[in-house]
Amino acid sequence: MDTSLREIGRPTLRGTRAPSHESYHQVRRNVVELLSAAREQDDPVVPACPEWTLRDLLAHLTGSAALAIGRMSGWPAAHPSASADMGVAELLEAWDRLGGEVDLLLSERTGRAGNLLVTDAFTHELDIRYAVGAPLPGDHPAFAGAFEVLATGFAAGVGAHALPAVRMSTGSTQWTVGEGEAAATVTADRYDLYRSLAGRRTHAQITGLDWDRDSHRWLPAFAWGPFSPPESPVEPTAS
Repeated sequence: MDTSLREIGRPTLRGTRAPSHESYHQVRRNVVELLSAAREQDDPVVPACPEWTLRDLLAHLTGSAALAIGRMSGWPAAHPSASADMGVAELLEAWDRLGGEVDLLLSERTGRAGNLLVTDAFTHELDIRYAVGAPLPGDHPAFAGAFEVLATGFAAGVGAHALPAVRMSTGSTQWTVGEGEAAATVTADRYDLYRSLAGRRTHAQITGLDWDRDSHRWLPAFAWGPFSPPESPVEPTAS
């Protein structure tokens, strides 16, 4: 494990981590269930991805599955040629078909194979849940692995800004992110922490979490990789 990312407490997120193919399969099942009854004329903008509607987001997930097949198999997997004209139902069918191939390829691999793919898919499942007003899952096999990916990226941001370590706590599980002893602890609902790490919470929302000291010095680290806090809220906090 990266020494800049340490987990303590029981039960641990790492201990409940599921294989990537199981996590990816569950994301796909959930999204199909969430959107299979959606009316084609209803294609709202996804607040967490304001440049995308639900259909656009599904097109992204379908394309990501096709690209993953190409990377893992060594053979090019074409994006559905008519994706620009596909509706939500057609895209769900295409993603489910391609996703079955991804599941098989991931099941043949071990270690960190598929981590980024699962993180992207799970993060977008949550985007969809917020967009359609669906409840957040009480338990999800993708959460632990995806959280680790995001926390590792945040740890790189903490290091890049020469910040002291920070402890992120859900109450039962704590992650120390950064080098050395934690200089601050933020305690929050696990989805508040996850969405903060994934660029879905504003600086004000992040600061509004339960910090045991002033949080402002760590705010720059929440902009890392492809993620950056939005200027205005795209979703409410859970706690």
